[in-house]
Amino acid sequence: MNDSRRWSAVCVFSIAMALLEAAIVTYLRVFLDRVDPYQPNPLPVPAWLMHIEIAREAATVVMLASVAWLAGRNWRARFGYFLIAFGVWDILYYVFLVPFTGWPRSLLDWDVLFLIPLPWWGPVLAPVAIAAMMVVGGTLITQFGKREAPLWPQFSWWLASLAGALLALYVFMADAIHAPEWSEDALSGMLPGAFDWPLFLLALGLMGSPIANMCWQLRAGAFSRRRNDGQP
Repeated sequence: MNDSRRWSAVCVFSIAMALLEAAIVTYLRVFLDRVDPYQPNPLPVPAWLMHIEIAREAATVVMLASVAWLAGRNWRARFGYFLIAFGVWDILYYVFLVPFTGWPRSLLDWDVLFLIPLPWWGPVLAPVAIAAMMVVGGTLITQFGKREAPLWPQFSWWLASLAGALLALYVFMADAIHAPEWSEDALSGMLPGAFDWPLFLLALGLMGSPIANMCWQLRAGAFSRRRNDGQP
């Protein structure tokens, strides 16, 4: 199987995973009467069900990582395919929720993004933007690199991306981090305030810096080949 078919297979798997995830979340939110999570007492989940939900979230990440491991032929490609799988899954999850539940009504609707280790809150647009960037980055790594010359960002750009990821995590969990009490009841009943868009955009720019570096590498490589071929 060539790289383009591997890319397609990972995308098909991720789309199916997104539909499955959207269906499960639909059942859960209808059961809890919380199709729109941004309302008083947003997470009225019994402790036993909360533990199952956290395990399901962890299992989802393991499944996406597993298909990436099978698709990639080396660790770089596996990481790239994981970025693609996670990004496609996350975007299509929201796409499928719209016909299933009528929510989100807009990209600015608040959502509970994750529960590990604390509840993550953010407008739908925020995780979708990160997911789109992951698909672009993973595609560059898996489709444009060569075995003898892999396309890979320089280490300093990865450090910038890591700083951006940590900053984004802080933005998503800021309300939970600064909550006066970290008890399960307090966190499950917490509603976030305003989203810190300036800080998030800074985080998004840092996370996207490896993509800019890879695009620069591709441009420099194309220029070098033209010069070697005697082209202007």
